[in-house]
Amino acid sequence: MKKKTVFLVALIILGAIVLTQSAFTVDQTERAIVIQLGRPVGDSALDPGLHFKLPIVQTVVFFDARILDFDAKPEEITTTDKKYMNVDSYTKWRIVDPLTFYTKVRTIQGAQARLDDIVRSQLRVALGRYTLIEVVSHKRQEIMDAVTSRSRELLEPYGIKVLDVRIKRTDLPAENARAIFGRMKAERERQAKQYRSEGREASARIIAQADKERTILLADANKQSEIVRGQGDAQATKIYAQALGQSPDFYAFTRSLDAYRKGFKDKSRFILTPKSPFLRYMQ
Repeated sequence: MKKKTVFLVALIILGAIVLTQSAFTVDQTERAIVIQLGRPVGDSALDPGLHFKLPIVQTVVFFDARILDFDAKPEEITTTDKKYMNVDSYTKWRIVDPLTFYTKVRTIQGAQARLDDIVRSQLRVALGRYTLIEVVSHKRQEIMDAVTSRSRELLEPYGIKVLDVRIKRTDLPAENARAIFGRMKAERERQAKQYRSEGREASARIIAQADKERTILLADANKQSEIVRGQGDAQATKIYAQALGQSPDFYAFTRSLDAYRKGFKDKSRFILTPKSPFLRYMQ
């Protein structure tokens, strides 16, 4: 009786061990394949859920089914206008065929090595078709679409799907940066000289126009003043003539008084005879 009990317990323990070695679960974020003696078992990967395998002779390899990120090291790339730039890029990718993935690259590290080779080469090819200005401005989206499409096509045989390739940062090498800054400085200085020259030219035009208008205004004013002065003199002469015609004696008297007033001021001295015509109104 004891032997039967011991055998039953041993059988139960052995069954539990076999069950724990045979059953496994695949998480919702994973896919898995069963490996037997180094070769995959089955024609497709296992979906999430409970699965079984042969203990000892079979093992399970799990793969992350989520979107993965590969951050490449910065690389110096030459543009079509012979400019050098340091490009820092990253790639979004995922494992879509775990069986092919395991057969071709085995691990995530192997996949990243293939990604590094292919994406880098496509970046060099694509960026080499454009100028530096086009890369850093309006052509970047077009370049990234072309690199993503070509990289996806080349990595598809490895069970990998490239979702997106992006340039994270572009920098100029130190010597290129100095040369570009030098050209930018020279261009700004040229523009500054041009603006100053245009300013001096505009200033000369404004001054010349102002001098011209001033000369015209002064000439018109002098002309008008001469006309007014002439009209005044004519009016005064007319009045004098009328006054002289009406009373010549009174006119002569007032003119003599004016002469006395001007001649005798400031203690002036004259030597005149009593019969001098100048003193006739003083007699």
